[in-house]
Amino acid sequence: MIGAAEKQKEEAKKFDAGPEVENQWCPGCGNFPILATMKKALVQVGFKPEQTVFVSGIGQAAKLPQYMKSHYFNGLHGRALPVATGIKAANPSLNVVVSSGDGDIYGEGGNHLIHTVRRNPNITVIVHDNMIYGLTKGQAAPTTRKGMVTPTQPRGVYDEPINPMTFAIGLGASFVARANAGDPVQAQEIIAQAMRHKGFALVDIFQPCVVFNKKNTYQWFKEHSYTLGPDHDPTDRTQAFARALEEEAFPLGILYKNEKREVFEEMIGLYDDDKRPLYQRNVPRNVIDALLETRK
Repeated sequence: MIGAAEKQKEEAKKFDAGPEVENQWCPGCGNFPILATMKKALVQVGFKPEQTVFVSGIGQAAKLPQYMKSHYFNGLHGRALPVATGIKAANPSLNVVVSSGDGDIYGEGGNHLIHTVRRNPNITVIVHDNMIYGLTKGQAAPTTRKGMVTPTQPRGVYDEPINPMTFAIGLGASFVARANAGDPVQAQEIIAQAMRHKGFALVDIFQPCVVFNKKNTYQWFKEHSYTLGPDHDPTDRTQAFARALEEEAFPLGILYKNEKREVFEEMIGLYDDDKRPLYQRNVPRNVIDALLETRK
């Protein structure tokens, strides 16, 4: 008789892409534990491959959907969020998960992040935060720490790193959390709670790039983070923002959540009288033509 953990690990295999898919990540990459943890979290919340859509942009982290058995959309650099919002709006019955890197979401996709937080679609966004651009061989990313020397910043990075936690909480994101790929048990629980949350959920996951970032290693992330205790109230936005400002030791856990915000797909009027997703609706051509006439 197998235990609960082994049973969950076995059930997670239904999300395996199959032996014909060759993984392109470097040995030791922090993306591997995120991939394994993601599958277990999906099982934990009861998501099924045929009901789940992964969306990503460009980068090493953005390859994750290719290594999963599920629907997926791999798009342009920084454009995962509007696609994910559209998928959820067109078919709210789908579980929509964005999986991409810190450069893709906070850099090229930064503008989309602002307005996706404002809209509050019911999607989960998992950001693989390795504080570097790994796919393009080690350029500074939005989260790269100041002073770090890279191939394109030989005198050290002089830009202030973005703080995605204060960024998201300040904008009013309805779920903001941080995890560490080096602690898969905690990361799985955080991802599962993000997936259960109704609304926009952002989970920033520390994960090392073992080839192009020799500073922010598994050990570094462990030594520079701590787990939020029971004294932290994630419904207190002011307290959450204060915690998010801490960067000598980064807080791990659910920093903030707001269960009261209405979600985007329930505000746009598409499902007030008809709950069917758009693909199931047969709209007569004359209705479409009449609508287009009003827009000339």
